[in-house]
Amino acid sequence: MNHISILQNYWELQMEQGDEFIALQNKKKVFKKHNKTIKKTTIHVKKMKEWIDGDHCIFIYQLLKKYMIEDQDKLYHEQQAEWRKATCSNVEMITDEEISNRLQRNKVPDYRMISDERSRQYYDRREAVRYAERWWNDYNPNYPYFEDNDCTNYISQCLRAGGIPMVGQPNRNKGWWMGEDSWSFSWSVAHAFRWYLSSDTNTFHAKLTDHPSKLQIGDVICYDFEGDGRWDHSTIVVAKDSENMPLVNAHTNNSRNRYWTYEDSLAWTEACQYRFFLIGD
Repeated sequence: MNHISILQNYWELQMEQGDEFIALQNKKKVFKKHNKTIKKTTIHVKKMKEWIDGDHCIFIYQLLKKYMIEDQDKLYHEQQAEWRKATCSNVEMITDEEISNRLQRNKVPDYRMISDERSRQYYDRREAVRYAERWWNDYNPNYPYFEDNDCTNYISQCLRAGGIPMVGQPNRNKGWWMGEDSWSFSWSVAHAFRWYLSSDTNTFHAKLTDHPSKLQIGDVICYDFEGDGRWDHSTIVVAKDSENMPLVNAHTNNSRNRYWTYEDSLAWTEACQYRFFLIGD
């Protein structure tokens, strides 16, 4: 049996009786609460890098999960991806752990693509979502990549693709901007991004709304998972479900068409706070 088959078989077994089975049951409960059903789950191992260490083979790989969701009279797919490192012998997996993305890009960024020449007189929601769909499980080499927490950097790139102008350079504490070797905290840090969205001078023309159903594609949700006042995560709305609730894309734990509440996340707590931002209105 080859090493990829060992990994694939391991995860298929986990889906049937291991920790992944427990996580799937919890996810089904969340979806049932929101009038949805998981009709089918598939799991796939995608090898990214491997090397030999003595008698063992070391793998860096992506674990790709796809859920077919029945939402009243329609179906859609939610996708998630996580980076993992495994040690295998010729017959079994010895160790496995989740890691950050260790594959660093060696390309020199071309920041011409994010110059202010791309600014528009309006926010192009569809262009922002097109970008979000293209890069939900990949990393644009024209931008820096934040290995431990890339969520807000990804959302900023999406908004930039929609034409939002950058302001404030070179002061990292002001505005929202990306330069050749520096960037504002609001570009890459979820907490700073959330408060910039609320500022009177934000370039997004962002406005808070009181309910997720009022969001459109291209709008943004911010998350304080523990309800402690420190904002942890950012997502972009890419679709709406049958009850007009948002489906979102995100980085760090790369996700596509994820139900907006994040109740199936290990980071989520019952104290979780949300802020819903209309962009460009």
